[in-house]
Amino acid sequence: MNPIRLIIVGLGARSRTWVQVAMANPDIEIAALCDPDPTARARAAEAFPDVPIGADIAEIIGIAADAVLLCTPPGKRDAQIEACCANGLAVLAEKPLSDSIVSAAQFVDMAEEANVPLIVGLNFRYLAVTQAMRNLLRDGTIGKPEFGRFIYERWRDGTQDWLNSYPLTMDHPMLWEQSIHHFDLMRYVYDAEPAYIQAHTFNPSWTMYEGDTNVSALIAFENGMSVNYQGTWQSGHEPMNFNWRTDASEGIVVQREMFGDLAYAKRLDAELTEIPLPEHKAWITDATALLASFVDTLRGTSAPECTGRDHLQSLFMLEACILASDRRATVWIDEVRALTTSKELT
Repeated sequence: MNPIRLIIVGLGARSRTWVQVAMANPDIEIAALCDPDPTARARAAEAFPDVPIGADIAEIIGIAADAVLLCTPPGKRDAQIEACCANGLAVLAEKPLSDSIVSAAQFVDMAEEANVPLIVGLNFRYLAVTQAMRNLLRDGTIGKPEFGRFIYERWRDGTQDWLNSYPLTMDHPMLWEQSIHHFDLMRYVYDAEPAYIQAHTFNPSWTMYEGDTNVSALIAFENGMSVNYQGTWQSGHEPMNFNWRTDASEGIVVQREMFGDLAYAKRLDAELTEIPLPEHKAWITDATALLASFVDTLRGTSAPECTGRDHLQSLFMLEACILASDRRATVWIDEVRALTTSKELT
């Protein structure tokens, strides 16, 4: 088969990984590159002298292509999504799809009306540790899972040049840029949709971010699962503390590192039993699997995963946290879902 001709829009920090992964995939051909920054375009021209490069998607949308990879900030993607839909180009968008649940829902509707695949880059689903945990909870090894504790504590220096800088000025950067991964993982691993959320978001005094970087939430799912969530980007200690524990009727499963270290125990076991995992290269192995899944979707050889429609359910959780914190009250997901068809948040 001919390779998928891919336009990459946005040449910032995150795109460096995607370019590497795309070049390593024999089913992908980089058809064009795009970024408003002249320095980024000049750098790209040196690396890809034979590839068209534009400042805006409108400049390169007419070239022969099959799909677009959006490595752009989540705000103001309207013109990019509209151009893709108008030209019948499949979309793989970095998460979150938008920085507004209303516009995200509009993008999803637009893509579905144009019959254009819209996939969101939730690469953590493709970690071997995620797949292993999901399988363990499904096979009954530790019984029925009913409650969990998800801790993510990190010092994220947003001024580092290898990180995207736009989160520094975002509203609720922890939720939009990091917790969205965690919420998606909960839904995926527990195979459950959220019912209601209680939450408190805030910023420590030493923060470098304008928006809240701390999130504490109690999340109740429709199947009875409950999760106590604690996330921060402004931890007082630099080494990351990642600990995701799930308690079930006959034991527990614990993930102690973001990319691995999975173990379980039956109730009376004296020690945890390690679950063997394949070797993993952070950000590369998972993105490689995600891109392969995207190719399979376009080839029609597998059902689409991480669709925009599915992604909305995680965005509803995010918005529920914001509303719950503002109100100091429980927020039901059905209320948030209804907002995407109202003008209250537009």
